[in-house]
Amino acid sequence: MKSRTTGGGWQPLRGPDGRTLSARIMASSPFGRLALTHALGVSGDTLVTMALAGSLFFSIDPSQAKTKVALYLALTMAPFAVVAPVLGPILDHSRAGRRTMVLGTALGRAAICFSMARHLSSAIWLYPEAFGLLVLTKAYAITKSALVPSVVDAEGELVEANSRLAVIAVVAGFVIAIPGAAVLKLSFLGAPWVLRLAGVLYLATALAAVRIPRAPGAGDRTAKANAADAADRAARDAIKGSGIVMAGAAVAALRAGVGFFTFLVAFGFKRAVHHPSWWFGVAIAASLVGTFAGALVAPRVRKRVPEERVLLFSLISVAVVALICARWVGTRPSHPVIAAVMLLGGVIGLAVSAGKLAFDSIVQRDAPDAARGRTFARFETRFQVAWVAGSFLPVVIPVPIWGGMVAIALGIAFAAFSYLGGRQLVRRRTVAAPASTS
Repeated sequence: MKSRTTGGGWQPLRGPDGRTLSARIMASSPFGRLALTHALGVSGDTLVTMALAGSLFFSIDPSQAKTKVALYLALTMAPFAVVAPVLGPILDHSRAGRRTMVLGTALGRAAICFSMARHLSSAIWLYPEAFGLLVLTKAYAITKSALVPSVVDAEGELVEANSRLAVIAVVAGFVIAIPGAAVLKLSFLGAPWVLRLAGVLYLATALAAVRIPRAPGAGDRTAKANAADAADRAARDAIKGSGIVMAGAAVAALRAGVGFFTFLVAFGFKRAVHHPSWWFGVAIAASLVGTFAGALVAPRVRKRVPEERVLLFSLISVAVVALICARWVGTRPSHPVIAAVMLLGGVIGLAVSAGKLAFDSIVQRDAPDAARGRTFARFETRFQVAWVAGSFLPVVIPVPIWGGMVAIALGIAFAAFSYLGGRQLVRRRTVAAPASTS
């Protein structure tokens, strides 16, 4: 599948059958089946978040906020201690392991949701079940990323495919939130029935997952353990010599910026009595809009520049806008802070969305298939650690909002220069390697 230009400009990527990826989403194609599975799964995730919000997050007492938030941050990292070492080898070694993992995580989340519906008032059961649900959700996200290359026709489709899945996730979340909110507000239904509805959607996710085709050549990954280990070592060497590690470091910097910004604004508004609490919701909404825009913009930008430049532009845009917003807030205290917060939140959401789509495509393009699952598992672990590290700083250190914006600008600018320098070093090594062997 290739993009082409005509007198009218860039045309959408088309496959051998002449259809665009958007058209094939609606058809019974491998990508369409994965897209349907993803939409149902994300809908279930949205309902779970709505049901648990009041129990786990919105009830935090301000005097205990720092302690509970710190515990929450630790809880978000814990699933990767299970997912990273276990999930990667399963995805890469077993026959049709990726499709089976999608099916298994959907059934597991359904069972947990039906159980949680009976235990919302019991912390003894609720927190372990929430942890298990988080583990399965992270496992699904990694599996989905590793599965994408097997449901598209060519490397040129990867950014667009990842983008379509991101857009589908946002749309599905907004659509299901309406009936979810209605069920949540009804006194005779409430959060338990929202969880049961999520369980039904997870069961539908499992049924849809059955129709996802087995990855081509999946049987070749059922090699013996020694052969699999040898393939993994070769894959690690290939990844170290490519731009995947540097791209991962760039995305980790963006994820750290997201975490830092989120809790900087949350605690900044909490400390400032003249800032209404609903401002934080507006800032999060602006970030979500930016995330949605990033998913729409990334494939269009990719038609003109490679994934590496998409990632570099994402870093630069955050650094520049953060510096502008810091100057706005720091030098003009009489102006509403919310305007700068909304602008920076939207740009961060857009940059992280586009940058993550570019990174996924780089891994899907360059990482050997024999270790693609493990690669995603390792890097997702690093991204979560970066997010937690960035989030933890404004939780324990009182940072003014303008000062936090300056910190974001400096940190992301350093990441951009590091990524640019690293890319140039890789290019020099690539050019020097053939010369040294000749």
